[in-house]
Amino acid sequence: MIGIKNLKKTLKGILLACVIAWPMLTMAQGGRPALVRVAVAEQQSLAPVNLVAGTVVSRSDAKLSAEVEGRLVEVADVGTRVTEGDALARIEDTTLRLRQQELRAEVSRAEARLKFLDGEERRFTRLAESNLAAATQLDLTRSDRDVARGDLAVAQSRLAQNRDLLERTVIQAPFDGVVVERLMTPGERVSEGSDVVRLVDQQHLEVIARAPLENYPYVFEGLDLELRAGPMVAQGVVRTVVAVGDENTHQFEIRLDLDGSPFPVGQTVRVAVPVAEVKKVLAVPRDALVLRPEGITVFVVDANDQAQQVNVTTGIGAGDKIEIFGAVAPGDRVIVRGNERLQPGQAVSVQES
Repeated sequence: MIGIKNLKKTLKGILLACVIAWPMLTMAQGGRPALVRVAVAEQQSLAPVNLVAGTVVSRSDAKLSAEVEGRLVEVADVGTRVTEGDALARIEDTTLRLRQQELRAEVSRAEARLKFLDGEERRFTRLAESNLAAATQLDLTRSDRDVARGDLAVAQSRLAQNRDLLERTVIQAPFDGVVVERLMTPGERVSEGSDVVRLVDQQHLEVIARAPLENYPYVFEGLDLELRAGPMVAQGVVRTVVAVGDENTHQFEIRLDLDGSPFPVGQTVRVAVPVAEVKKVLAVPRDALVLRPEGITVFVVDANDQAQQVNVTTGIGAGDKIEIFGAVAPGDRVIVRGNERLQPGQAVSVQES
């Protein structure tokens, strides 16, 4: 009886162990699909790149100065957003306004004198035709009239000049932007040419970078280049290539337009500059590569939703894409997430990205 009891206990233990081990055995045999994410192997234009430093700058960054002398009565605060034509600062204009009234009076006086002499000239012309006035008197009147015309022109010119100075007491924004620096404050006296505020357009940005001269043959206008600043990635389009190398650093300048404003002004970025001709290659995301002691592989999802391991070698890389050589065809689905613990032939379930 004791033997039968021990046998029953042993059988129960074996059965329990089988129940516990069965899920693990099933997983190892690929019975439970592994959750993965995939990308498509594609033919792409790639070239090896060299990362060079660049700086984000605004295409419109100006220190605006006073054009007339006077005391500042108003200056826009830092952070003020303005549109083209908005007032950024005002200079006290009392003297110029009083001068404007004086010059208007001078113009009125000159107009009145010219009007009088025009009438005199017509009157003496009629009298001279009737021999009732001397020709010398007519000539003198005409001379005085011509002088009055000149006086009126001078007075009008002085009035226009003063009006221009009066308008310049308001410093206006030459473009849309943000006030980023207040160089003078209300109450200070400015002279002509004194910097008052700094205005920056934060919407139209560009990157200035300098690359080795050996990269020059592979950079051209309209080329898309990748820009990186920490985890942030953006694209820049080459707007200008300055085809003059620096004799000390042996570098040339590249200017790239930015789409929108992904980086702040002054941000240092890394620019991926090509170092060879662009060519068509079969590329996959770098995350598709599985590095193991036996070599580099990728897992391709076949028509039966099973992961097939393929040995590959790598070529040129650009950004998160890399060229591969092996039994992978364009359009194949390669696993980019969940490929670390996969076994060849294991069933997979593809998650949406």
